[in-house]
Amino acid sequence: MTDIAQAFIAQSRSLLMTDHLPRIERSLEKLSDEQIWWRANDESNSIGNLLLHLSGNVRQWIVSGLGGQRDARVRQEEFDERRVLPRSELLGRLKDTLAEADAVLASIEPSALLEACRIQGNDVTVIEAIYHVVEHFSMHTGQIILLAKMLRGEDLHFYDFSGGAPVETWREPQG
Repeated sequence: MTDIAQAFIAQSRSLLMTDHLPRIERSLEKLSDEQIWWRANDESNSIGNLLLHLSGNVRQWIVSGLGGQRDARVRQEEFDERRVLPRSELLGRLKDTLAEADAVLASIEPSALLEACRIQGNDVTVIEAIYHVVEHFSMHTGQIILLAKMLRGEDLHFYDFSGGAPVETWREPQG
């Protein structure tokens, strides 16, 4: 069981740090700060709001919930923000949060995955908390990609199909 637990933790770390984050970065490369804060209507979130929300969620569930840091999250503020915060600030905050979360995940003992904890008013196990964060991050990464494609009006070139089989490219910076 230890091998499975270690593989789960390793895959969760990889999805957050080397799969989803680079796709978000690629999505934002050619967007202006104003585009990052565009919203379709008052009930929709901007990419900026989603980035704040991802930072808040990862911090609350992993850094605080599993890592023991103080939880100072005010979730609604992530959605209420209307100032045009620069892309560099948003990505810096997200990267810092993910680095802290990655350190917490790296320190989790496989035997601890079934331990109970209370996060955001929910009684969950450690494995449920990790799964929640990875799934939640994935969902919002997809929203960010969709919004970026709409705003840029072009493909984001996550894959190179020139050789027939898809080759991932999202980890490479685009010029």
